[in-house]
Amino acid sequence: MKASPPQRLRRGCAVALTSGAVLISGTLATSAQAAPARATPIRSVPAKAVVRKVAVAKPATAKAPSIVAKGGYVMNDATGRALFAKAADTRRSTGSTTKIMTARVVLAGKNLDLNAKVTIQKAYSDYIVAKNASSAHLIVGDKVTVRQLLYGMLLPSGCDAAYALADTFGSGTTRAARVASFIARMNATAKSLGLRDTHFDSFDGIGNGANYSTPHDLSVLAASAMRYSTFRAIVDTKATRQTVTTKSGGYRYMDWSNTDNLLTAYPGTIGVKTGSGPEAGYCLVFAAVRDGRTLIGAVLDSTTEATRTTDAEKLLNYGFSR
Repeated sequence: MKASPPQRLRRGCAVALTSGAVLISGTLATSAQAAPARATPIRSVPAKAVVRKVAVAKPATAKAPSIVAKGGYVMNDATGRALFAKAADTRRSTGSTTKIMTARVVLAGKNLDLNAKVTIQKAYSDYIVAKNASSAHLIVGDKVTVRQLLYGMLLPSGCDAAYALADTFGSGTTRAARVASFIARMNATAKSLGLRDTHFDSFDGIGNGANYSTPHDLSVLAASAMRYSTFRAIVDTKATRQTVTTKSGGYRYMDWSNTDNLLTAYPGTIGVKTGSGPEAGYCLVFAAVRDGRTLIGAVLDSTTEATRTTDAEKLLNYGFSR
């Protein structure tokens, strides 16, 4: 842009035209047409503003983090927009993050009664021993509500609680048939959610070679499960004491703590589920809220409990910065 009278302005100089005088950076400079020396001191007379468009540098976008996990993903829950992806569509073993789907299938059931009581069977305890699996320490003969089984499955990651839910909500005349039908519902739900790289062959993540998902698919699954208020409340719980009915009609307390360290390590975390295993490594599906935004993501096959937590923190920090 050129100034008037015709003279190119130096960058950064404020200019006002005053009876032939030029005021540059607040200093009056006279020209051949300047007023006589004894003239009344000149006041600045408003003139058309000379506006320069100054390019303001945008803050640099945060550098994408490096994570230890072999796969990672984080997305904006409201829009589904991907904010970070590392091998996000690569199929991997998922460990106990599988239990997100177990809970999702139960909660989607028609006429669900969360206060209905389930009698704990010896088969559930035997399974824990045989698989050396994580346990909610359910006692044979106790009567535990469906809600309590969900707590026992999602907080201490009880495979006995997961077995009890699959046995209760599957259909068939035998336990094997009921469990098989429940797993079939898990896969049908995955298909309905568009999880193209997800398959389950177990109710708890202790699979038989065909239990897998991806960071992307698990994030979508978690977003779906978080639409259920019961699920949200449970996975956001750090610890709980539940009163269950014993076989003799008395009661006992069950104390369960959440295996998700991110709940205490990262402000704004609202869940969702840990997982681990020889094939899966250390996994974490996570969700957090900041400034009204909810991010959901997953890391698969990290090296330790500590690194999966750190990986999730990195992805959340990066996601919230975008």
